[in-house]
Amino acid sequence: MHCHMLTQHLLRRFIPHIYPQLLQNCPAKFATELFTSGGKHRTYFASTMAYRTVERGPPNSLDYRVYFQDESGKIVSPFHDIPLFANAEKTVFNMVVEVPRWTNAKMEISVKGEMNPIKQDVKKGKLRYVKNCFPHHGYIWNYGALPQTWEDPNHTDKDTKCKGDNDPLDVCEIGYKVAARGEVMKVKVLGTLAMIDEGETDWKILAINVDDPLAEKLNDIADIQREMPGFIESTFEWFKIYKVPDGKPLNTFAFDSKPKDKAFALDIIEQTHGQWRELITGRTDACGISLKNVSVKESVGDNKISADVAKSIVDDSPQPGDANPISPEVDKWHYVASQ
Repeated sequence: MHCHMLTQHLLRRFIPHIYPQLLQNCPAKFATELFTSGGKHRTYFASTMAYRTVERGPPNSLDYRVYFQDESGKIVSPFHDIPLFANAEKTVFNMVVEVPRWTNAKMEISVKGEMNPIKQDVKKGKLRYVKNCFPHHGYIWNYGALPQTWEDPNHTDKDTKCKGDNDPLDVCEIGYKVAARGEVMKVKVLGTLAMIDEGETDWKILAINVDDPLAEKLNDIADIQREMPGFIESTFEWFKIYKVPDGKPLNTFAFDSKPKDKAFALDIIEQTHGQWRELITGRTDACGISLKNVSVKESVGDNKISADVAKSIVDDSPQPGDANPISPEVDKWHYVASQ
């Protein structure tokens, strides 16, 4: 019996009362969870490399962080150390899942935190949750980022006429499985939206898990429109209105609110990967970003650190703890007109 099939069989046989909860959080391949004195660990197995997440601080708290380890146990940066490309042909990309579909906590790679853990966004001292704008509940895709990309705030895009938002490229993964926070997923790119968020360019890459049943049928933006009617329109609506309950105006989009195709999206990825290289090699203003990593040989200054130093960053972070309660207000519906 295949290894992960055997493990799932054993889970069903001996701990059936928690198997459904474990299954709900499994990635496309398989995930196992370990509980140790150092915190909660979740391991993701892919065809060529495994990453494990290390949770620190109590969930739903200002101290909560999700760090990453590679298959050797070394702490790595999901921003700088995880490679952009997942295959030698450079046609499949690694995506770091920050927010599983249907959840509300606005989690993101901390670009200014050492080793760039995932943390929850904070506004006015409070943890940030996206509102449920009827009929959407939480995020309507698995949401995350492409590693080794950066939207340079010093660069004005020739099409949007706006500068970058100082973050890695955002990705909306549109497959059917609900991913887990911290999962490193292999995706193929299908297109992009050009959102303008408070005067900044904020590209949204549309992609699908290569293991999804629809992946063979989806190769470009037109395929989404054919196979998943209404999905792109709902994606535009979600991004347009999601900040309105917080008192913000409707977001706008370049290109007359039309999506761009795969070729255009690949150009944006290539451009932002180049901007990340300028960043990591010190050829542009770092804008407060932490460049600490353990693998990038071209790193400027002393930013390439040893495995021991990287481990000490995690060891010095707050200890794990029980999850804090979440306010029932997070589940409230908000009714927003998109016009």
